[in-house]
Amino acid sequence: MNESLHGLGEYVLLIKKAIAIPDRWGMFFKQLIKEIYKLGVDSLWIVIIISIFIGTVTAIQISLNIASPLIPKFTIGYTTREIILLEFSSSIMCLILAGKVGSNIASEIGTMRITEQIDAMEIMGVNSANFLIMPKIAGLMLFIPVLVIFSMFTGIIGGISASYLDTRMTPSSFEYGLQFYFNHFYIWYSIIKSVVYAFIISSTAAYYGYNVKGGALDVGKASTNAVVMSSIMILLADVILTHLMLT
Repeated sequence: MNESLHGLGEYVLLIKKAIAIPDRWGMFFKQLIKEIYKLGVDSLWIVIIISIFIGTVTAIQISLNIASPLIPKFTIGYTTREIILLEFSSSIMCLILAGKVGSNIASEIGTMRITEQIDAMEIMGVNSANFLIMPKIAGLMLFIPVLVIFSMFTGIIGGISASYLDTRMTPSSFEYGLQFYFNHFYIWYSIIKSVVYAFIISSTAAYYGYNVKGGALDVGKASTNAVVMSSIMILLADVILTHLMLT
């Protein structure tokens, strides 16, 4: 318990130090663009690939499980859309990104810590937490809505392609299900959740990387701990945000 409270206190103090006003805005924006490309744009391909396959598999599995003549065929498209919009494109996708982006952030900052680059910044009077962590947090939070929208779009495309492959459903009924009782708020709900998750992923990974002690082996442990803790916090935040925004 004491260790958990100590870790939470360290995390809060680090984030407070990281979100200070940058001393040099030009350098901050340069780093921000670099982090958006590295953490966001480079993750676009995995988001598109996974979303297409998940959308396709989801539609096929739903068609297999509601083969009753009492259930209308458009239910397949409707259910696929709800799964993709409400949960997959935000929560599940960010769990996947926690593994890719979180480990990247933790290992990068952790390597800088054990090679004493962060100590050198502190000696020169640079706010190392602000310089290293703030662009990563801001960059991921700014670009995560783009990833979510791509995930939604490609996931639904995957579901539509499944309707052409599976004889148990027709493209027309699937498309009708996609349009049936559509709630625009669900898109904003997923985007809001993803922004919160982006903060959790980037800040948690940065915390574990920034506080690495030891050598290269400890950097690997920090990366693993960052991914595990980010995933737990994402699931916890998912429950809280769903209760606050949908109930």
